[in-house]
Parts: sequence; structure tokens; C-alpha cells
Amino acid sequence: MTPVLSVRDLSVTFADPRGGAPVHAVRGLSFDLARGEVLGLVGESGSGKSATGLAVLGLHDPRTTTVTGSIRLAAPGPGPSEAGRGPSESGRGPGGQELVGADESVLREVRGGRVALVFQDALTSLSPFHGVGAQLAEMYRLHHPGAGRGEARRRAAAMLDRVGIPAARVRDYPHQFSGGMRQRVMIAMALMNEADVLIADEPTTALDARVQRQVLDLLGELQREHGTAVLLVSHDLGVVAGTTDRTLVLRDGRRVESAPTTSLLAAPQHPYTRALVGAALTRESVPGTPLPTIDDPSPSFAFRDRTAPPADRWLVEAEDLAVRFPGRRRFPGRPGEPVRAVEGVTLRIAPGETLGLVGESGSGKSTTSRVLAGLQPATAGRIRYGGVDITTPDRALRRRLSREVQLVFQDPYASLNPRRTVAQTLDTPLRLHTALSAEGRRERSAELLEQVGLSAGHLDRYPHEFSGGQRQRIGIARALAPSPRLIIADEPVSALDVSVQAQVLNLLMELRERLGVAFLFVSHDLAVVRHFCDRVAVMHRGRLVESTDRDRLFAAPHTDYTRELLAAAH
Repeated sequence: MTPVLSVRDLSVTFADPRGGAPVHAVRGLSFDLARGEVLGLVGESGSGKSATGLAVLGLHDPRTTTVTGSIRLAAPGPGPSEAGRGPSESGRGPGGQELVGADESVLREVRGGRVALVFQDALTSLSPFHGVGAQLAEMYRLHHPGAGRGEARRRAAAMLDRVGIPAARVRDYPHQFSGGMRQRVMIAMALMNEADVLIADEPTTALDARVQRQVLDLLGELQREHGTAVLLVSHDLGVVAGTTDRTLVLRDGRRVESAPTTSLLAAPQHPYTRALVGAALTRESVPGTPLPTIDDPSPSFAFRDRTAPPADRWLVEAEDLAVRFPGRRRFPGRPGEPVRAVEGVTLRIAPGETLGLVGESGSGKSTTSRVLAGLQPATAGRIRYGGVDITTPDRALRRRLSREVQLVFQDPYASLNPRRTVAQTLDTPLRLHTALSAEGRRERSAELLEQVGLSAGHLDRYPHEFSGGQRQRIGIARALAPSPRLIIADEPVSALDVSVQAQVLNLLMELRERLGVAFLFVSHDLAVVRHFCDRVAVMHRGRLVESTDRDRLFAAPHTDYTRELLAAAH
């Protein structure tokens, strides 16, 4: 069968703006993608997965990036994907279109039309100044010049509904959606024109288990209905196992193994692939034990058995929390119905304990964590920290909390200042909360980077020079800088590949044991929650529906909603 996308000897090289050695992100990569096939592209952060996807659409900056080799897109076949194509389509000939070195006018026609891309980072990929419906409609009209505004709007509403977002929200702006819902908007945008090839770069990273399953089922439905070929870039081997036909493994920009997914995961041949598969969490993983990593396949250190904390000694106590946002005004002078993001939530965290907070996207998890961090005022309720009421803290108390309560944000792209180097980012909390000299702060910054799997050589780089997983590790290092008592981690490992996820979880468990750091661990990944957390609280539509010991919850959940979450994750 003639492939719809053929990549031959692809190399992507980034120039060092400081005049150092260039970075070879992709080295001599070749593969074919057939119509209707789903190909998984896996590997650690920085292995060249995303660089490959961006090269297909010519999205690398030619001033700083050199792309060589061949990427050929086959001529369009018969079917619905031809509808609305412009006249330039006929000029391709039987050999299809070469994309490396193609004119910008050709690439504009390909982007979003014949080849669609779902970016990993939804927040920075959507315009904050336009409603999501308008952005979807624009994508449709760019490739269907004859379509009217009404037709484009109806198509946008239908696509939102198809990815699980009510069509009534077509006029809402990106900031009014949760992280998972924004990712679904991105997927809807990619599906607007029934592309021949869909490049999905970590499309389910920010999604909970139930919505993840819905999105993957949707991608499968699109593939079956329209013969869409899918290049699925992912660090989640569970997603790859249940979705792809073949899997290609990258390391340092090179192809190390490629085989049908079932046989590759069951019997990986290359040592690197075996290490990746071994690092993935499974139902057989023993909670709280060290996880194997690429560098240490058989970790020998052990953690003590964790017992339930004393009920009369709490680090954080939240009672009957409520957060309500003003609703949209439907008529002049008449306020809309308030949005009840959090309602009647009561939870407690003991010193050194890890409480997992789980639930679907939009359930109120992140809002609750922001209230506990002091970033969002509560509409009602009370919060106590170390026995002190911090519901409305004064300046001195707020400064103390800014040192003792640190955050790891969900979005590694938006949480780092693009104008500051890593050294400057880590220096700020050290300068504010420690008495270290400038030289001491830099040494401590280097130690923090090494703790999270980076090196001192990364200190003088900027965020755009790192992959998504590497940026998240920098965010974790920043949270560790002032030696906090409580870390509120909002999806801290969702952007990390399995090997680095194992490394970071090992690090967090070690810090918890050695320093007695407590965690509020917000996550949609139930396998990670089961391994890392002592207790688990489940939220649904802003309310706490279940809170109990980890083993008890996973063995015998009390509510139907919790049972549905667990079933979707298996």
C-alpha cells in the first residue's frame, strides 16, 4: 500500500544561540505511515518526538533550525477529505507533495487541511482574545472558502459536542475551561477539516481516565470513518498499547526499534525499549516502592512502611470550602447564574502525608488546590495551617506561607517565564527565602537540577530550549528550592515520559521520607495516585464524594462515580 506520509533520512538540527555546538534533535529518521494506520512515536523527553511532528508541517524556525531529508505527503485520494480543496491541489502530480523546503503558501494549505496537529500545550495554543467557537470556525473557513459564518459556527458547535463539551459553550473563552477541556478544544480544532493525517502530540496528557478514553475512542472513530492516518506522539505506554497498530521508539533522535505494538510491548528487543516498558506503572506495581528507571533498572533503596497519621495532628485543615464564580450575563442588568466550582469541600492533610485529589477535568480539583495555596479566595469556608487560621492571612503570614507552601503547576509551558534563564528562575525563591550567597545559590540550583534529572549545564538556558517534560522538571526544582513543608502538585508528572516519571516519583518519595514534606497531589492518573498517595479524595462536579485510605478506595470504592473512574483506567 502506498503510504500517505513517507519520511526518509529526516534530520533536525537546532543552532545554539550562544555559539556552542548545535543540538541534533532528529538523526536520519525514516518511516512510513499508511492510510488508516495509527503509528505510535515514543521515547523519553528530548528524544525528538515533537521535533519530528513539527518538521512534517514545516513549523521549525528556518533561522535557527536546519531540516534535511524528505517528508512526502501522498496525493489526496477520493473521499470526503477532497471536499472544499483549493485549485492548487491539482498541481501535485501522482508523486504527491514534498514538504521539506516547500513554499510557505503550500504549507499553509497543508496545515490544518490535509495534515492537522494537536499540540501538547492547549493554553498557549489557543488565543485568549477569541471564543473557542470563533477559533474553530476560522480553521474551517480557511480551508472551505465558500462556507458562510453560520455554517462554520454550526460545524464548530458540532465538533465541540463530539469531543464532550456542550455546544452551548461555543462562545466561551479558553480561560473559562479547565486544562483537560482546553485540550479537547484543540482536538476538535484538529478534526474540523477531516484531515488525511493527524499528528497528535501528547493529545491526552491533561485528560482524566474517562475523558482520555472518550478522546481515544473518537480518534479511532475518525480513523475508521475517514481513513485518517494518525501519528500518535506519547510518553504513555498505556495509551500507545490500546490505540496504535505499530510503535516506533526514539532515543537521542535515532530510531532504536520499530514493530507491531502488541509484540513490541510484550517482547521488546532493544535494551532501551525494555527499560521504558519496565518503568511503566501497572496494577502489579507495589505502592510506595522505588520504580525502575533507564539509569537504574533495579533500584535497591527502600522506603519505610507508611502508617496512617494521627487524627489529632493536621498540617492543613479545610472545612466546608466553597468557590463560586459570576455567571455570564444573559440580559443587561441581570447577572447570570453563578458557577459553583467548589461546594462544601472538607479535607485534611497531616505532616509528611500525601493526599491524592482525583476526579474528571472540571471537577474542581485545581480550584481547590489554588484556594489552599492562597491563589484563589474562598467564597465560603475556613482553612487552617498548622493550627492557624489562614483564610484571610495578613502580610507576615502570607510571606511565611509563600515559603512553606510551594506549587508545581500543571502547565510546564505557561508556568516558566520565557525571558528568564533556568538559573534566574531558581535563584528567585532562594534569594527570597534563604541566606545563601550568590555563589551558594547557583550551587544549590545546580543540585536541584540534578535531583530532577537535569544537569548544571542547563542553568543558562531558556525555557524554549527544553521539551515539555524537561520544563516540568524545572518547575519541580523551583518548588523544592525553599525547602517547603507542603507541596501542592497539580498534575506534576502528566507531561513526563514513563522513565522520567519514575525518576521524579522516586525523588518525591525520597523527599517525603527524608524531609517530611507533605503533598496535595492533584492528578487524573490513578496508577500514579495509587503508587504515591497515602489517602485519596474523589471530587465530582465541585463536591467531595469520597475520601478514604488508598488501599480501601482501590479495593472497594463506595460510590458509583469512583467505580466508573477506576473502570475507565483499567
